[in-house]
Amino acid sequence: MKRRMSLNPGTDLRRRATLKTLLAACAWGALPASASAANTAGATDATVFGAATLHKRPIPSSNEMIPVVGLGTSGSFETDPDQDLAPLREVLKTFVDRGGRLVDTAPSYGNAEAVVGRLAEELGIRDQLFMASKVDRRGEQDGIARMEGSQQRLGGQPLDLFQVHNLIDVERQLETLRRWKEEGRVRYIGITHYRVDAFDELERLMRAEDLDFVQFNYSVVTPDAERRLLPLAQERGQAVLINRAYEDGDWFQQVRGKPLPDWAAEFDCTSWGQFALKYVLANPAVTCVIPATSKVKHLIDNLGAGTGRLPDGAMQKRMRELVSSL
Repeated sequence: MKRRMSLNPGTDLRRRATLKTLLAACAWGALPASASAANTAGATDATVFGAATLHKRPIPSSNEMIPVVGLGTSGSFETDPDQDLAPLREVLKTFVDRGGRLVDTAPSYGNAEAVVGRLAEELGIRDQLFMASKVDRRGEQDGIARMEGSQQRLGGQPLDLFQVHNLIDVERQLETLRRWKEEGRVRYIGITHYRVDAFDELERLMRAEDLDFVQFNYSVVTPDAERRLLPLAQERGQAVLINRAYEDGDWFQQVRGKPLPDWAAEFDCTSWGQFALKYVLANPAVTCVIPATSKVKHLIDNLGAGTGRLPDGAMQKRMRELVSSL
């Protein structure tokens, strides 16, 4: 079922952003004082997560707060919508129940958009999600058709975030996205890539374009974004989504059978998955990390990385040194 559109989508957009900001502020005010005393490396809000709290950070262009751990869908949600979706339904339900909001998807991820949209509708949680998708077409009309398809599959407009996928026809698609944002058809716009060899072009666009979000790869194994892109995002007031924090799963092969160091407890880390995610979240320029999963137990572990203390700079260095020795 599509959500009903207002005759004035721009007004709806402003009302929705204001409501979300107010709700985030109320949630922060309700937390006990001890919850805000932990080292959260730039986190300024939190959501109750069992006995801990799921930290939030602001989108610089609006100050809207979003949780620091999101849900990716590449691979994990690329299933046939006619198959048994009960495991993925439980993942999405648990994600929201435990304070998650941002779901990152794309029309190129198989059936992921259709699956996410269907489950969100069935669970009645569409308005609780911050839905991010992408456009990966060349030419204005093909780009528009691609985005309209995403909107239909994900539950109508305005979509929270559209990103130009892997910088495909980036200037032309950004032109359309700027117009859509002015018309209230999308709330935020941005660009994405997943490889270090795209960093020069990402940097050029981050300097030249008025972007709400940028998305790129960053991990304890591949920390290159620390040199230019993360400081630049802070300078330009751009929210940052991080992909490939697990190096497409290679991270778990690297640490398989190895004991987690005792000193990981100093930043409330209980697994190798959290080790990787907490390294990423320790950088205050990071707004949200988006690991993909189709299993509830892995989702819960991922969300746990957004709670408690985070590493400081000295600890990050120690983490890199450990990883280089594995």
